[in-house]
Amino acid sequence: MDNFIVSARKYRPATFDTVVGQAHITNTLKNAIKNNHLAQAFLFCGPRGVGKTTCARILAKTINCLSPTPTMEACDVCESCISFKNGNSLNVHELDAASNNSVDDIRSLVEQVRFAPPSGRYKIYIIDEVHMLSTAAFNAFLKTLEEPPAYAIFILATTEKHKILPTILSRCQIFDFKRITTHDIVDHLQQIAVSEHIQADTAALHVIAQKSEGCMRDALSMIDRIASFTNAHLSYASTMEHLNLLDADFYFQITDKLLSQDVSNTLLSLDAILEKGFEGEVILEGLAEHFRNLLICKDARMAKLLDVPNDHKAIYYEKANQMPPSFILSAMNLINDAIVQYKQTSNKRLHLEMTCIKLCYLLQTTPAGVEKKNKLTDTAFSAPPTHTETAPVPSSNVVEKETTIINTSIEPTIVVEKEPLKHTMDEEPKRAIEEEVANTIAAENTTERKGIFGQNKNTKKVSLNVLSQLETQLSNPIVEETTTIAPITEEEGKAAFEQYKQSIAADNQNQTLFQQLLIMELQVLPPDELHLVCPVELNEEYAKNQRGQMIQFMQELLKRPVRVTTSYKPNPELLAKQPKALSKQELFDKMSEKNPDLQLFKDTLGLQIEY
Repeated sequence: MDNFIVSARKYRPATFDTVVGQAHITNTLKNAIKNNHLAQAFLFCGPRGVGKTTCARILAKTINCLSPTPTMEACDVCESCISFKNGNSLNVHELDAASNNSVDDIRSLVEQVRFAPPSGRYKIYIIDEVHMLSTAAFNAFLKTLEEPPAYAIFILATTEKHKILPTILSRCQIFDFKRITTHDIVDHLQQIAVSEHIQADTAALHVIAQKSEGCMRDALSMIDRIASFTNAHLSYASTMEHLNLLDADFYFQITDKLLSQDVSNTLLSLDAILEKGFEGEVILEGLAEHFRNLLICKDARMAKLLDVPNDHKAIYYEKANQMPPSFILSAMNLINDAIVQYKQTSNKRLHLEMTCIKLCYLLQTTPAGVEKKNKLTDTAFSAPPTHTETAPVPSSNVVEKETTIINTSIEPTIVVEKEPLKHTMDEEPKRAIEEEVANTIAAENTTERKGIFGQNKNTKKVSLNVLSQLETQLSNPIVEETTTIAPITEEEGKAAFEQYKQSIAADNQNQTLFQQLLIMELQVLPPDELHLVCPVELNEEYAKNQRGQMIQFMQELLKRPVRVTTSYKPNPELLAKQPKALSKQELFDKMSEKNPDLQLFKDTLGLQIEY
């Protein structure tokens, strides 16, 4: 049995034309070879698995080919091409900078550069992962890289260009490799599937391409694994199962439940997914991408940004038409915040469930949901009910009469601009009554809900007693009385400050604070400001710390709002009375005067005072 070769090695490009997704670089290299405009040093940078090292090897093989094709491809039949293919070429040297990153390794390479190639025109040095070189190694490489022999060409490859010294970058011709598009990866995987006799659905290959994130090597590794898992039958369902991804149908179902505000079934669906072993963060990230796709579908001009299988595009457009843009944007913001907070929360399941509950009721907070709710409220109060039902009540058990109002779900199709209403004395009570009726309807209708998270029924019951109370309020409007608060006088402010100082003095534990309050000067600034002038800086710190307590005391005493501010105004007399800070030597001398044994202890042990 032949040894198995992974697809990433078996189908590695051998010519410029077979490189996938990097036509801007391969065309440039072929033209440079054709016109003999080869630089002394190349730098290939870009994400992993996009063809940097592959292009470096193809370039090394092509420039030493003895008979290149008219399209500047290697012939694969000359002595140089055969030796390169067999891995015994003396003109191509590969160095892994991840394991050979010392200055001695670079010095050894520099010594080899001095020798001309035994055959062929060029001696090529390919240094992979060049950003792993040490600073000393880079510096040792500078002179050779800037002025190499005419036969020497250096090809550097890296995934992290920002880690390379600017002096190295300035000596290289830089080529930036891009991520391979999903379309290009799918086309390449289809060719490989045909060659390997693999039955693969286009949707499954699309999922693999998306999961690889532009890395062809990862895509080829995934198709090998899934082909072994499914016995060479790649279906969409098996691919999603193997890659541990959530099907798009799950997100469509969740979206339908969110729009219907069905919290119970939403949580049940979420529990079923969690039981399958999916992480909450994966679910949130999938929801974020799902709503992003729905937002794109709102504008036909952004159709090219919708990166989903063709089978799902029609469903996305259908679902997007059922949602207002405000709901989609609000959901995306809510989900993004939940993703950020997910790693910090301790109860991750509860965090995920709370996010879903918020999404269920999100439609009520969006402009479209509020507008719809207002339309229903206006219909209930302005238009007469289309149907009335009176439940039969036994004569022996009559408590109160109830009128049942049936809400109609018919929304007006004609918009009529209304003139602004003139304000009258009865409008404010009317608005208050309407709000109270709405609140009463919501309070009395709780028995009509289905379960804890059930939906509101269309029937709403309003007690006649409530209506009679509201009618009484209409006939007796309440006149609000306004009062004017007198400003704080200087006598009131200073008297209150004295009482505050006495309250502090009564507390034996705050004697230091009482002493600080004694040297403060109070200034009353009408209407409501008490300003404390502090003669020393420490005094001001005490005042700032007591502002909250002082404001509470003054407001209770004066029966009005009070503001307390502070300022520092130095007093030379008080500053002169402040004790001078002693140095460590002076402090030790004073302590030695009180206790001479300290000096004896210091001299006996030969101790020194730290300054």
